[in-house]
Amino acid sequence: MRSSRVPLLIALMIVIMVPQVAAQSTGSEQTVEEAYLQQSLEGMIIREQAYAASKDMKLIALEYIREAIEGNRITAEIAETLQFLSTEGILDITRSAGLGRALNNFPDVRREAAILLGNIQTVEAKDTLIKLALADNEPMVIAAALRSLGRIGIVENDDVTQVIAFIISRWDVLAPDNILAYESLAALEALADANDGLRDPAAIRAIIRISEGNYIAVVKQKARELLAKLRQLSAAATNGSTTTTNP
Repeated sequence: MRSSRVPLLIALMIVIMVPQVAAQSTGSEQTVEEAYLQQSLEGMIIREQAYAASKDMKLIALEYIREAIEGNRITAEIAETLQFLSTEGILDITRSAGLGRALNNFPDVRREAAILLGNIQTVEAKDTLIKLALADNEPMVIAAALRSLGRIGIVENDDVTQVIAFIISRWDVLAPDNILAYESLAALEALADANDGLRDPAAIRAIIRISEGNYIAVVKQKARELLAKLRQLSAAATNGSTTTTNP
């Protein structure tokens, strides 16, 4: 009697478990869809906040972007929004009736956006930061852009190093700025670390210019240390090449 009941119990367990497994599978699919919809909604909210006229709303958008970066939730839409915020008021200017001062010129917004762009390792982010560094007139914004360029580490035909060298020379003539000079050196050092040294003569001349320029001792010392580091990287690369060529 007991043996005849065992198959029946097994059959009943299968009938009970199949709907549960199906429900769990459906729940898993819904979770994926919900995550996608949540990311799309997050991107839409951030975009609308970024394009609002209020400076405070733009700062809130940047805070949400920071949270998205920390949560590894960066989408193409969020990256594009961040690029917009980094150049708004410089490349994208809004004026009352098309005349007068810019209504959307918020340097602190651009600075924060430039800092966050350093977390996005793309050519598009690099190109946006180059445009910002060349177009902006606020040293704190330019310094943030250069620091992020160093963090990204992408160099194409010495484009980034030449931009940094140009900015160093321009500000050295107009109004030497210690913070901007230091951040320029930090960016060049990061690029050197990422690319086994610097091969752009303009960048080397710019570093020498800082080491001999009208800057505080800390900045000039940083320039001298960077020159020494570049010599070491160059020597190491040369030795490595010689060893490879002549085993």
